[in-house]
Amino acid sequence: MSTATPGTTATLGTTLALGAHRAGYELRGYFRSSDTLFFTFLFPVLMLGLFSTVFGGSGDITGGPGVAAISAAQLYLPGMMAAGLLLSGFQNLAIDIATERSDGTLKRLGGTPLSPVSYFAGKLGEVLVTGLLQAALLLAAAAFIFHVPLPSTVEAWGTFAWVFLLGLTASALLGIAVSALPRSARSASAVVVPIGLVLQFVSGVYLFFWLLPDWLQNLASVFPLVWMARGLRAVFLPAEYATLEPGGEWNLGWVALVLAGWLVIGVIVSRLTFRWNRRDA
Repeated sequence: MSTATPGTTATLGTTLALGAHRAGYELRGYFRSSDTLFFTFLFPVLMLGLFSTVFGGSGDITGGPGVAAISAAQLYLPGMMAAGLLLSGFQNLAIDIATERSDGTLKRLGGTPLSPVSYFAGKLGEVLVTGLLQAALLLAAAAFIFHVPLPSTVEAWGTFAWVFLLGLTASALLGIAVSALPRSARSASAVVVPIGLVLQFVSGVYLFFWLLPDWLQNLASVFPLVWMARGLRAVFLPAEYATLEPGGEWNLGWVALVLAGWLVIGVIVSRLTFRWNRRDA
């Protein structure tokens, strides 16, 4: 027998309905912003093209002894995909929410029936839709422009699906949490962008992870981007490339565990730090 009461069901239904309505509103605003569209959708594709051209001009390259040589585009695709998830979730949301708090948007929303849960749901809905579109664009460019072979098994695409969803959701929730740090809209980019940029350089996006010093690999492995990129490498790179990873295997169980852990941390910190008003208001 269900223990839910009619009032609880109605409250849940209202929360979800407001979240869905808010997601639609967020998406309309998102697609009206040309600069956001460029950096979210085209930046990973442009970076994939740049790195493929710079490092692939002499033909296929290899990650090390005993592994097959593949195109630079295929080598860089997992990292660029992971970076795109970080941009869509962490960076965009952190800056967006900090700006809304600074310009008084959140204060006005706090006076409406919109709950923080509905507000979060709207932001997560926007990130999910835009993240899917961005991933589709990047995969299409990789396949049709750079001739990267895409996975051909259901298992590989299943791995891609859960790494994508866990990574994107964890990134979004951490973006909500970090949005509490900037004290103004003007400082939001200055606070958030360097964090994302440093994480990309030490997490195997622009530099092959196996070429980094062991101490830097260990330090970077504390953060979720390393595991997002590692899970995506398991999808898009040949199986023998697992020997270049720490421990000599993809270790997808740890990928799932770490990303799920950061998702939980994001939920807790977001709920503890989120305020409709600025801290100095």
